[in-house]
Amino acid sequence: MHSSEPEKSPSKPARLLLTWGSLALAAAESICVAAVGLSGMRVALGLTSLLAAGAGGPARGFHSNAIRIPLLTIGTVGALLSLLLLWNEERLRRNPAAAWRVRPLTATQRRRRWFQYGAAILTLVLVALELLTHPWFHHEL
Repeated sequence: MHSSEPEKSPSKPARLLLTWGSLALAAAESICVAAVGLSGMRVALGLTSLLAAGAGGPARGFHSNAIRIPLLTIGTVGALLSLLLLWNEERLRRNPAAAWRVRPLTATQRRRRWFQYGAAILTLVLVALELLTHPWFHHEL
């Protein structure tokens, strides 16, 4: 039988925890969106560097160590941050306490997630290849 007592609302500390927890998760998700958006800028810079390298000998501007090393570092940190955020999102989704509110991902969300994984891994592979092959092509052994 149903009881005639009204349901109790969460206490003030519980509401504060839910509010601030939601805000923290939203902030983490916005960082993820920013990382994905910035990956497009990394691609554009990489393509311009590639085009400059093929036009009239070795590239000078974007390919100097003063620019190359920080961009490689930013790319690596961005890719690792993307992987960390994706891992954390999956960890939170698999948490038994969240089972009641987790909805299955749509096909679009799954495609975006796989694209993020692929872009992050491809970035790490390209950075590793650049670090390995740069000394060979520029005779810095």
